[in-house]
Amino acid sequence: MAQQNTSLGIWLMVFTTLVFALQDGISRHLSAEYNVYMVVMIRYWFFAAFVMAVAGRQAGGLRAAAATSQPLLQIFRGVLLVAEIWVMVTAFVLLGLTESHAVFTAYPLLVAALSGPILGEKVGWRRWTAIGVGFIGVIIILQPSGGVFSPYAVVPLVAALMFALYGLLTRYVARKDSAATSFFWTGISGGITATVVGAWFWEPMTGADWGWMGLLCITGALGHFTLIKCYEVAEASAVQPFAYLQLVFAAALGMTVFGETLRPNVAIGACIIVAAGLFTLWRARVRG
Repeated sequence: MAQQNTSLGIWLMVFTTLVFALQDGISRHLSAEYNVYMVVMIRYWFFAAFVMAVAGRQAGGLRAAAATSQPLLQIFRGVLLVAEIWVMVTAFVLLGLTESHAVFTAYPLLVAALSGPILGEKVGWRRWTAIGVGFIGVIIILQPSGGVFSPYAVVPLVAALMFALYGLLTRYVARKDSAATSFFWTGISGGITATVVGAWFWEPMTGADWGWMGLLCITGALGHFTLIKCYEVAEASAVQPFAYLQLVFAAALGMTVFGETLRPNVAIGACIIVAAGLFTLWRARVRG
C-alpha cells in the first residue's frame, strides 16, 4: 500500500490533466488529417499493450487480471469507452478543443444525476440544485435561442453522457472486481473493438504524422500511469477537483496552437458548470 501524500497526489493530477490535454491536441491534429477510427485504433494498440504489461507485473499475472464474474459488463464498459473517444475526437475536429471541453465538463453532473437510478445512491436536493445550475451553464454554451449555435455542440454533450455512464459502470463492477481487472478489460475489449472497426478505415500516413502518432500513444500510456499513481497516493475526493484543469490546458492549447477563440458565453457557461461540479464533489465528500 502506497503511503498517502495528498500534495504529491494533487501535483500528479495536475500533470495528468496536462498530459491528457496534449493527447487531445494531438488527436485533434491527426483526426483532421486522417480517419478518426484509424487514429483511435492505433492509439488503442499501444494502450492494450500497456495494459497487458501492467497486468503481467501484478500478482497472478494476466490470468488474475482477467478473472471476473461479470465479463459482459466489463466488455460493454470497454466498448463504451472506445465509442466515447470516437465521439469526443470527432467533436475536437468539428468544434475545436476549447468548446468541446467546455461542454464535456458537464460529465460529473451527469454522473451525479444518474448515480441514483444506476447505482441506487441517494442524491439530495442540494446536489440536484447544483446539477440544474450546471445544465444552465450547458445551455448558455449551446445558445439554443439563436446566435451562433451549432448543432455540432451536441456532440461533446453526447460524449459526456457516454463517459458518465462508463464511470458509473466502472463503480458498479468495482463491487465485485478489482481496479486492475477493470483496467485490463478496458484495454483489451477496447483494443479489439477499435481494431474491428478501424481496420476498415486504414489510410497511409506521412513520416511526420507517424511521429505524432507515436507521441499520442506515449501520452496516452503516460497519462493513465500517472493517474493510477495519483489515486495510489491520495484520496480521489482530494484530487478530483483538479481534474477540471484539463479544460484550462485544452483551451490554452486550442487558442495558441489551433487559433481557436473563447466566446464569452462559452467562458461564462464553463465557469458555471465547473462551480456546480465542484459543489457536487464537495457534497459527495461531506456525505462520505
